[in-house]
Amino acid sequence: MSEPLLLFAYVTFLAVFGSSSTPSEARAFFVFGDSLVDSGNNNYLATTARADNIPYGIDSPSHRPTGRFSNGRNIADVMSEQLGGEPTLPYLSPELRGEKLLVGANFASAGVGILDDTGIQFANVIRISKQLQYFEEYQEKLSALVGRSQARKIVSHGLVMITLGGNDFVNNYYLIPLSLRSRQFSLPDFVRYLIFEYRKVLVRLYELGARLILVTGTGPLGCVPAELALRRSLSGECDPELQRAADMFNMLLFDVVRELNLEIDYVSFIAANAFNMHMNYITNPQVYGFITSKVACCGQGLFNGVGLCTAVSKLCEDRDEYAFWDAFHPTERACRIIVREILSGSEEYMHPMNLSTILARDGTV
Repeated sequence: MSEPLLLFAYVTFLAVFGSSSTPSEARAFFVFGDSLVDSGNNNYLATTARADNIPYGIDSPSHRPTGRFSNGRNIADVMSEQLGGEPTLPYLSPELRGEKLLVGANFASAGVGILDDTGIQFANVIRISKQLQYFEEYQEKLSALVGRSQARKIVSHGLVMITLGGNDFVNNYYLIPLSLRSRQFSLPDFVRYLIFEYRKVLVRLYELGARLILVTGTGPLGCVPAELALRRSLSGECDPELQRAADMFNMLLFDVVRELNLEIDYVSFIAANAFNMHMNYITNPQVYGFITSKVACCGQGLFNGVGLCTAVSKLCEDRDEYAFWDAFHPTERACRIIVREILSGSEEYMHPMNLSTILARDGTV
């Protein structure tokens, strides 16, 4: 790229995102993980883990399916909105080129987990190791646009969000009775193994230049409509075994975040206790304006938790009244509750500090 064009690209970046001394600026945003944050990468893959059919996206600006497992925006989209930026494009989207690279990229893929054998039933998905490879590839493209030095600054000043873990339980360890992993590990040993592998992923993100990394724990897996239906919880009570698994995972993940920050002698990693955040509105849905936290808005069977959300599924009229959109995923309104806690929640939800606090800190560095 010639110097005038490179300078133009950088000046445009500053005009859109502001200088690095402004605490409230919109940063480049990089998203990794599974269907909770996938913005449409799986649309470009030959996989069964897709959300490109109606009524997905019914409340999106276009009112059409976008590849998000939501009635509208997902957690990553709401985060972009709250930080003052536009939603990050899927990395596989042909639109992610030129100045769009300055916004960041979404590498997430529905169906993946921490382990490569998680989600194999979905065929072609972007394993987390491949997502990290794409992040390296993205940085090469960014370097070609603004130069290697400035690309490193954009990445180091950006925000990384990673959401993994849930599929390793529901689509691996507990997928079938006596799964390979459940025969290989007791639950406590499996959780420790997951955390050991997750730590490698987080370290690799740091090695690739990320310096502000938001790690979300897994939500209350035993309370999603799919599990209520699968385990025939006629009373609507959450499955205690899956709840125990999620709780153990989150506790150890907090420990890893604490250890990593101590090792680098700086707070680069912050952890969100998604379990506690979700349980607030699952336990007291009416307090949060929901009429139910048991029945999915879109689906069929018990709790609308059987099978996929499709055009022939039973669909609720008002999505804002439901905590769950489909058998596994929250509605846009529930996502907004989660993001609010990530931004300003207490130590019960965020460790060692919430996102607003760390962004304000970095704005003065």
